[in-house]
Amino acid sequence: MMRLFLLTCLAVSLIAVRPARAAFTVCNQTLDVANLALGVSEGDVFETLGWWVVGPSQCADLISHKLRSRYVYVFAKDVFGRVLLEGAAPMCVDAGRFRIRGESDCLVRGYTGARFHEVDTQQADSWTFFLRSGAQ
Repeated sequence: MMRLFLLTCLAVSLIAVRPARAAFTVCNQTLDVANLALGVSEGDVFETLGWWVVGPSQCADLISHKLRSRYVYVFAKDVFGRVLLEGAAPMCVDAGRFRIRGESDCLVRGYTGARFHEVDTQQADSWTFFLRSGAQ
């Protein structure tokens, strides 16, 4: 009995000291497979990253650490290249996997321009964004 009590106390203490997991998660609530690109602020410079492929009714952690800035930017297209989500923030993307520093002069630098949707995370440590069909 004492052994069970000690094991229970140990399990509870291990759970209590485990740090909270922070992330920016996108859940695809459309009927399409979504190709996602992300724009984040890295100090004074924006950086775009892509692509994550997220199936219908699936979620993916695009950032797996504590969010560092209030705004995160998302661009999504389907497997045929049709835009599923765009916004007003112009940034750069590439055809294959990419990590691009800076959001200007996309064509001059050999990239394609895309208009990213701004997500206000309200300075939370983690945030889940739901990609939906039609207007966000």
